[in-house]
Formats: sequence, C-alpha cells, structure tokens
Amino acid sequence: MPFEQHFEKSYPKDAQSIYQAALKVTEKMEGKLISASPEKSRLDARFPKVIFNKTLGERTQLSCEIRAEGESSQVVIDAFPLDAVERKLMFGARPGVTKTVVTWFVAHLEHTLGLASQ
Repeated sequence: MPFEQHFEKSYPKDAQSIYQAALKVTEKMEGKLISASPEKSRLDARFPKVIFNKTLGERTQLSCEIRAEGESSQVVIDAFPLDAVERKLMFGARPGVTKTVVTWFVAHLEHTLGLASQ
C-alpha cells in the first residue's frame, strides 16, 4: 500500500471559493498551515495524529492546489505521512492513515462548498 496519496477532482466552483473553503477545512481539522498562496490557489498544511478526537497514528502533510478550468476548477491533493520531527516518513507508516486524512479533507471540502459527495 503506498504511503503517499494523490487525489484529483473537478468542481463546478471558481478557484478562489474552493481555496477559501480549503482554508476553512484545514482549520476545522486542526491542521497547521505551512504555506499559503492565494494568488496561486495553493496551500500546504500539516495535520496532527489526532483529528476529530480520533487517533490516527501519524502526522500527515497535505498540499492542495486548485486550478481554474473555465467555469469549474480542478482540485489536486497530494499527501504523505510525517515522523515525530515532521520529516517525510519513508517506511513503517501505518496503513490507511494518509488516505483517511485525504478522504476526510475532501468530504469536508465538498460539504463546505455545499456539494454532495459523489
């Protein structure tokens, strides 16, 4: 099972509203913003081991880039697990942790945007 996760999906919203929703989701999931670029519609965040009172076992770093495509936007998410000193974990990660963080992030993003998950 790969430790790194990649996700892409198009949404019928403009890039800036998706970016603002992604910032809200990061805060809601108790993530720490490492970098944010509103003009490029990109953010990088680190999430703790415990999210929504659920212990996942690893910290996770997630990057989210929103690309405008006419009247819709493409969301591209890449994530990977981190060790205790916030370096990329190359081996020994618990299976499914990074995927869970990405799944929760996407679900909350869609909810914040007012879209039903498909």
